[in-house]
Amino acid sequence: MHIVITGANRGIGKELATLYTAQGHDVTQTSRTPREGFSVLDVDDPASHAAFADGLNGKPIDLLIANAGVNFDKGQTLETGYPLEDWSQTFLTNVSGVFLNIQSLLPNLRAASSPKIAIISSQLASSTNSGVGMLVYRASKAAVLNLGRNLAQEFADEGMPVGIYHPGWVQTDMGGANAAIDTLSSATGLIQRFDHLTMANSGVYEDYKGDALPY
Repeated sequence: MHIVITGANRGIGKELATLYTAQGHDVTQTSRTPREGFSVLDVDDPASHAAFADGLNGKPIDLLIANAGVNFDKGQTLETGYPLEDWSQTFLTNVSGVFLNIQSLLPNLRAASSPKIAIISSQLASSTNSGVGMLVYRASKAAVLNLGRNLAQEFADEGMPVGIYHPGWVQTDMGGANAAIDTLSSATGLIQRFDHLTMANSGVYEDYKGDALPY
């Protein structure tokens, strides 16, 4: 199986790449900047998406994991924080970047026999379980949840399932050292979720353990 993982140079993406490679799969890892063993993909840049897609030379993609994301909200306050540039950059990476990634790789996905798309979102995307803090990040993850749900409908007739997942509160640069689980626990659970993604549950929104999350 050929798997493409965006933002695979650290955190959850790196762990997913390690586990899939150990299983014998063909893994294409992307990083925003050049590094050995990685393909360059700046998800904010349409030209970078086009160049990455061209570099695959039509190679089919069985599983696309849209993992790359940013969060600039730590320490922000409602009274003085959340500047406009943070809104623009976060939505560009976390929402537009995901769409451009999928759009640019559609020929590769459609060339596979049973392609799947997995979008890494967050439990903070839930409008039902609203909360305080990280307003920009919450909004961007809600938007990419909405995008994933709508893409599940877009691809329904061609049999390409889309799943949206909360990886848990993970000990990464984004999650922090005090997070609840390590990257191995998160990635192991996510791989099980991706394995269970079919047209029967396309549009699913659940966490790494398989628990359904409210929209």
